[in-house]
Amino acid sequence: MNQINRVAIVGGTHGNEFTGAYLIQKFSQFPDLITRQSFKTVTLLANPNAFAAGRRYVEKDLNRCFLKQDLQDSTLSSYEELQAKSIQHTLASNKDKQADFILDLHSSTANMGLTIILVNSHPLNLKLAAYLSQINPLVRIYRCSFKSIEENPFVNSLCELGFAIEVGPIAQGLLKATLFQQTEELVYAVLDYLERFNQGATPSTNETLILYNHLSVVDYPKKQDGTIFGMIHPELQDKDYHALNPGDPIFITFDGKIIIYQGASTVWPIFINEAAYYEKGIAMCFTQMQQINI
Repeated sequence: MNQINRVAIVGGTHGNEFTGAYLIQKFSQFPDLITRQSFKTVTLLANPNAFAAGRRYVEKDLNRCFLKQDLQDSTLSSYEELQAKSIQHTLASNKDKQADFILDLHSSTANMGLTIILVNSHPLNLKLAAYLSQINPLVRIYRCSFKSIEENPFVNSLCELGFAIEVGPIAQGLLKATLFQQTEELVYAVLDYLERFNQGATPSTNETLILYNHLSVVDYPKKQDGTIFGMIHPELQDKDYHALNPGDPIFITFDGKIIIYQGASTVWPIFINEAAYYEKGIAMCFTQMQQINI
């Protein structure tokens, strides 16, 4: 890719994540904020019905509806499945409107700070992530790569270039000015970087980048019938991106028993106690910290 012609900013993929949804409204009202000379910037409120209802989704998690096989399956007809196909047509299938870069805005109840979520290791994505972490030390990079685009169920599967921005902690259905403004500044930084990329004047960045590579997910302590009988240990709560060592407390049961992390090596948990992940059976995600050359 030598030229970025069209950038899509997506918000409200989850209807109760208000930061992205209201930024889309702001950008739609004040388009000059996201206008750059060398490319066209478009906005998309991805899940308007869920946003109107203040819910994560209406029938199915929209950000799990973009598997290639599902997009091609005409029998899938829930609201979000149809919405995913419509978004694919708007951002990927229609050559006149095809996005060259997709920025998907999310927020989390977990203490994720300012997180860039990469779904691949395209050099431009890595260099842009490195740039964002260089200009803002609060930015962390979580790489949740898939073996192929066919296995990626997220909005960002529609375009090789782009990533999600995940900010938190913030409650569902809530706006928090600090996180709103920090997300907004990251959006402008992304657009400015792409503008300079098109002009052949890409900003220089550090030669190394710290990534948190996805390893696995961990469920809550549960009985055979699926009932939870424990919760995140107080010493781990809000410690996203902190090292978790073998023997450290990870859960505490309702009767006070401490469950320790029994892995063989240190991991860095993220999405700790994310409210939306209870239904998915995810108490946290384990990552491995890695420094790479770019």
